Amino acid sequence: MDLFDILRRNPWVAAISGGFSLFLFFAALVAVPWIVVRLPADYFQRPRRRAGTWRRRHPIAAAFLVAGKNGAGILLVLIGVIMLVTPGQGLLTIAVGLILTNYPGKYRLERWAITRPSVWRWIHWVRRKAGAPDMVHPDA
Repeated sequence: MDLFDILRRNPWVAAISGGFSLFLFFAALVAVPWIVVRLPADYFQRPRRRAGTWRRRHPIAAAFLVAGKNGAGILLVLIGVIMLVTPGQGLLTIAVGLILTNYPGKYRLERWAITRPSVWRWIHWVRRKAGAPDMVHPDA
């Protein structure tokens, strides 16, 4: 029995997967620009990411928040892998899951991704539309 047999016998699996995919697609369309506009203009200028002051003031709350965020990210990566073979936005879901999780080299990967010309142009377009100052290039 392969995956397509399972989907034919259980159409609700494809329906749930497709519905969840559609939800994530529209959620990403709203959330990503919202986050991009709220980033400080010099966010990628720093060689390392700084921990927020709230983490020092509320370490227990921070630990729960980080654990929940990482758990949600891992769940999204797993769902994205499933969506690679079922109906859905698998790559987008994996990307959102990777953005949520913490792992070594993540900030370096973000800095690399932001310098891709198409990404850089999109970031500036979104920030200009929202009236936010342009991002400072990481290499500047």
